[in-house]
Amino acid sequence: MPEKRTYAGGCHCGKVRYEVTTDLERVMQCNCSICSKKGFLLNFVPADEFELLSGKDELVDYQFNTKNVHHLFCRSCGVQSFGTGTGRQGAQVYMVNVRCLDEVELSDFEVTPFDGKSL
Repeated sequence: MPEKRTYAGGCHCGKVRYEVTTDLERVMQCNCSICSKKGFLLNFVPADEFELLSGKDELVDYQFNTKNVHHLFCRSCGVQSFGTGTGRQGAQVYMVNVRCLDEVELSDFEVTPFDGKSL
């Protein structure tokens, strides 16, 4: 089992920066319409394990379908490095795009397919 640690991440231009504490044990590749088009690799964390360090005013919110998820992206470079929404137990969760974490080697973990298209 991977060890939990704090990772830094953000958008391409650097205006949006955050820290997230996670073990990256479960990294999901969702096949829903937005995730498949953007190529997301997602890791979900509770709100208390995510901290936005900079760029709050740079974020633009996109919602579709049930509007349960806030797909946040940088207004300058367009990269969506994370999103937020309400989890199954009703608590706020953050969906971190693992591709936007600094110093993470994508081949170091197993990707779990998730059938978001059927939801």
